[in-house]
Amino acid sequence: MVELRHSSSSLGSRVASSPMKRDEDASPLIHDHVSPHVEDHPRHFSRDRDRSFWWQIHFFSPFSKDDPRFSQRGSRISLFVLILVAIAGLISIFSILHRLNSPYLCTKDGIVLHCPRVKEKPSLWENPFSATTSWKPCAERREGGISELPPENETSGYLFIHAEGGLNQQRIAICNAVAVAKIMNATLILPVLKQDQIWKDQTKFEDIFDVDHFIDYLKDDVRIVRDIPEWFTDKSELFTSIRRTVKNIPKYAPAQFYIDNVLPRVKEKKIMSLKPFVDRLGYDNVPPEINRLRCRVNYHALKFLPEIEEMSDLLVSRMRNRTGSPNPYMALHLRFEKGMVGLSFCDFVGTREEKARMAEYRQKEWPRRYKNGTHLWQLALQKRKEGRCPLEPGEVAVILRAMGYPKETQIYVASGQVYGGQNRMAPLRNMFPNLVTKEELASKEELAVFRKHVTSLAALDFLVCLKSDVFVMTHGGNFAKLIIGARRYMGHRQKSIKPDKGLMSKSFGDPYMGWANFVEDVVVTHQTRTGLPEETFPNYDLWENPLTPCMCKA
Repeated sequence: MVELRHSSSSLGSRVASSPMKRDEDASPLIHDHVSPHVEDHPRHFSRDRDRSFWWQIHFFSPFSKDDPRFSQRGSRISLFVLILVAIAGLISIFSILHRLNSPYLCTKDGIVLHCPRVKEKPSLWENPFSATTSWKPCAERREGGISELPPENETSGYLFIHAEGGLNQQRIAICNAVAVAKIMNATLILPVLKQDQIWKDQTKFEDIFDVDHFIDYLKDDVRIVRDIPEWFTDKSELFTSIRRTVKNIPKYAPAQFYIDNVLPRVKEKKIMSLKPFVDRLGYDNVPPEINRLRCRVNYHALKFLPEIEEMSDLLVSRMRNRTGSPNPYMALHLRFEKGMVGLSFCDFVGTREEKARMAEYRQKEWPRRYKNGTHLWQLALQKRKEGRCPLEPGEVAVILRAMGYPKETQIYVASGQVYGGQNRMAPLRNMFPNLVTKEELASKEELAVFRKHVTSLAALDFLVCLKSDVFVMTHGGNFAKLIIGARRYMGHRQKSIKPDKGLMSKSFGDPYMGWANFVEDVVVTHQTRTGLPEETFPNYDLWENPLTPCMCKA
C-alpha cells in the first residue's frame, strides 16, 4: 500500500503540472540553440545522442513516413509493441482499481468470508484494523482433551490460599493459586477472599464469581474442591497455626522455589496454607504452559455471577444511548483518591492549608517514609519526572482534548471519592461535561443488591470499563493493568490509552510551549500507547500484556 500511494501521488503531481511549465523546462531532446525555422533545417543529433535515445526513435519513427531507415515491417512490429504496452497498462490500472474497491478474502472462526476493503482513516475510537489481525488469543481450554490429573486422594496434598486486597488483587492471587497448585500437582481448596483493613469487605468467592464454571473449566488442569476436606477437623488451624502455614515466600518467586521449599511440606502435612500470597509467583521464571494456565484462569475460568454481568450490560447500554442515538463512550479510571494522593508522596496544586493537611495525613499513615518531611520536595520532583505521580483531573482533561476528543464525548468515570471534591473535578467537568458514574446511570434500587459487597460494585466498574470503546488509565494499579491486558487478549481493536506521564510532566512544566506544539507532542507520544500487543521482555507484567505466553500468530 505504501508503494501504491507513492505511485498515485507522483502520478497526481505529473497530471497537475502545467503543460506550459513543462515546455519551459529544459529537455534533453532539444538543443540550446534551435533556429526558429527548425522545419527548414535538417536535425543534427550527435552519435551519442542517437544511441541514448534509440528507443525513442525506434518507437516514434513508425509514424514518420519520410524516414527511410525503417521498413514497413519494422513499423508494424513497433506498432504492435506499442499496442501490447498500452493493453498491459490498462490491465494494471483496472486491476489496481478492482483491488481497492472490491472485497477481499478474510477468515473469521475458520470460515472464509468476503470482507470489504476500506481505506482506514485515523480513528479516535479504534486501533487500525490492519494492526489487530496479527495476534489471536490461544489460552482457552482444549476441547476434547483427555485429563491426566490423578484422583483427589493421589495428589501431593491440599493447598489453601488467602486472596488478600481488593477485587483485582484477589483475582491475580486466584490465578497464581491455580498455577502453584499445578506446579506442585496439589489439590486446590477454593480460595478465601480475605478481608483487609482498607476494603473491609466480607465477600466470599461464591458472592462474586461463578464457582461451578470455575471448577468445571479447569477440571483438566487442576483438581479443585469447594471446601476443606472433612477428615481435617480443626479448620481454624489453617488460619492461625504456624505449623500449617508457609510464610516468607519471596515476591515473584520462580516455580522451582515451590518445588524445593513448599512441596515437601505439603507432602508431609497433607494440607498447607500459603500467606501472604500477593505477587508470589514470577513471570519469566516459570514454564510457558504455567503462564498460559494463568491466562486461562483470568480470561476464561473466572466469570462474574450472571446478575453482575447483566447489570453491567445494562449500564453499558445506557452509556451507548445517552445522546438518543447509538454513540461510543470512553471509560476513565481516575486514580485521585486521598489515599492514592497521600501514598504517592507527590506534590499537587493546592492551597497552603491543603498541603499542610496532606502533610499531617502522610505523617500519620506512613511515619517511616515521612520522617521529618524535609526530603519530600526533592522526592516529589523526581517522582514526577519519572512519571510516577497520578494525573490530576485537569491534566487528564487537557491531554484528552489534545488527542482530539470533543467536548461532547460521553465519559464513564470509575473512581473513588476524588481528593479535593468538586473543585478538583471542575477543570475536567468544564472541558467534558458528559461525565457520569454508575450511581448516576442506575437508580438506588438497582444498585442496592450490589451494595452488600464492595467487590460487587468494583466488578460493575470493571466490566463497564472493559466493554468501553476507549479506556483511559491515569495511574498504575491492578484494575487498569487487568483491563488493558484483557482488552489486548480479546482483540485489541478498542483503544486502551496509557498516558506517558513522564513526558507529559515535561510538557506541562514548559512555560514556553504553545498549544499547537503541545498537541503535536501528545499525539506523537501516544501513537504507540493505545493497547496493541507488545513484545514482552523479562519481568514484564503478564496481566497487562499477555502476548508471548497467551497469544499466537493469527
